[in-house]
Amino acid sequence: MDTEKINALLRALELGSLSAAAEHMGYTPSGISRMMASLEEETGLKLLIRSRDGLRPTRECERLLPHFRLLADEARRMGHVADSLRGVESGSVYVGTPYPAFFRRLSRLMAAFSERHPNIHIGLLEGMSTELAGRVERREADFCIISRRDGDFDWIPLIDDPLAAMAAPDHPLTEKGFAAVDDLRREPFIMLHPEVDTDCSRYLKENGIQPNIRFSCRDTHAVYHMVEAGLGITVDNAIFAQSVHSGVRILPLEPPHSVSIGIAVPRRELRSPAAERFFEMAKGSFGIVE
Repeated sequence: MDTEKINALLRALELGSLSAAAEHMGYTPSGISRMMASLEEETGLKLLIRSRDGLRPTRECERLLPHFRLLADEARRMGHVADSLRGVESGSVYVGTPYPAFFRRLSRLMAAFSERHPNIHIGLLEGMSTELAGRVERREADFCIISRRDGDFDWIPLIDDPLAAMAAPDHPLTEKGFAAVDDLRREPFIMLHPEVDTDCSRYLKENGIQPNIRFSCRDTHAVYHMVEAGLGITVDNAIFAQSVHSGVRILPLEPPHSVSIGIAVPRRELRSPAAERFFEMAKGSFGIVE
């Protein structure tokens, strides 16, 4: 099976349309359409559904997606290994983190790696911890600094980070000095990243807390300004709050709650040569001892 057709399918589903996939991969829209028709003919199944909301997989395609991703990943890895055997460095490494506190160290690592391996492309991924963990598990990402999530990948813990409440400087909780469970239930609450699996949403669910949600927002910096303006309180990772220049006050939770932040990488036998080189260099930067 031609893995380029599989790559086109995966890219189309990621971007939401065949035309976007064609532009990204350097094909014409008709060329991508022919590739999808050929792939459907090879599998004997309808794979894509087109609607006003964009492109989505059929139920049969969803069953095949793990196998498609495996084939595409193995083809990429084989190409990288072949290049390495010929003495040619190539490939891509995809890294990501939701935490600004790691941006500087990660950027310096990327710069040092690029200087040593100029022909290896580095892509920076955005997303929350659960999303990035899924991308590592699907081998779409090679090195992510995230809150701990379950998954089929290697995990290297770095720090334990407390969750904290954020309140305006003149909020009564600021004078109190901490936020208790009853405070989260009673005070007007601003939900950060609603309907997304975050450390905050997990904490609320695990402790049976139904906050008094008055506002919601998907932009962290906007939420902090809303808190500063006195619209309500919120809960976030302390490491994120400490890196945001804002007038909010960071208050410990009572009882306290921490999450493990670390590095998620594909298992050693599944890493591409480029990803393995990046991880080997990262060990020194992050003090990793295996």
